[in-house]
Amino acid sequence: MPQPKELDPYANPRAFYGAELRRLREAAGLSQNQLGERVFCSGTYIGLFEAAERRPQLELSRALDELLGSGEHLQRLCTLARKSKVAGYFADAAELQQRAASVAEYSSMVVPGLLQTEAYARALTLAAHPFAAKDVVEDHVRARMERGGLLDSPTAPVLWVVIHEAALLVTVGGDAVMAEQLTYLAQQSASRPRVVTQVLPFSAGAHPFLDTSVTLMHFDDAPPAVYTEGAYSGQLIQDSPLVDQFCSAYDLARASALSPETSLSLIKSAAKGHSTDAHLT
Repeated sequence: MPQPKELDPYANPRAFYGAELRRLREAAGLSQNQLGERVFCSGTYIGLFEAAERRPQLELSRALDELLGSGEHLQRLCTLARKSKVAGYFADAAELQQRAASVAEYSSMVVPGLLQTEAYARALTLAAHPFAAKDVVEDHVRARMERGGLLDSPTAPVLWVVIHEAALLVTVGGDAVMAEQLTYLAQQSASRPRVVTQVLPFSAGAHPFLDTSVTLMHFDDAPPAVYTEGAYSGQLIQDSPLVDQFCSAYDLARASALSPETSLSLIKSAAKGHSTDAHLT
């Protein structure tokens, strides 16, 4: 369990939330475990909030306010602490990726965000938000590129990616953008020992993740979590039996996919195909 530590409450909104939660808990004469039991979570979870290592949750903050008699104090701080550069529904998962020891992704139609080029990310953003202002689009793209920097971190997680073959063929942003993206994907897969990429071929047929994108995150000090995403929404799943089911389904998808070596050859071939198409247009 994260031990109480001295935080500068004014370092950032999350630190202020953590310091205030600890102050209110200690004033109530409760340990982390005792407080956790009363709001139906673990003492470890309370400790993560107090140590500013986990973004606070609004529903939990409401329960804490009611229990500790703090009005809407923690709820207001939670709203402030949850501000993020990424979409709100993805913010918690994006933070967990930073702490994960390993990340396993399945993507049915697009290259996963951590391995996207700027041009490809911009094309996807424009497709999803066709009427957005230019600066809004660029903010999205900048946030996506900043997340990709996770792979350059000394504590970068092992990233295992399974991409459906369709993602290599659907033209996003034009053939030139696709050729650049797939060439980059091949380079990252070949040069980074902590990145493993597999392609799930059309011949694999139906599988559990056919119509969804899934990210599984494993940690050294916490239970695994799963994030699923659609066009304009996402869901973070931490219920252990359901997480186990996702992990088993991912193992099946990984077993049905081409080997990393064969996948790399297919990605390179697809990149050349888009390059050829680009020259013909």
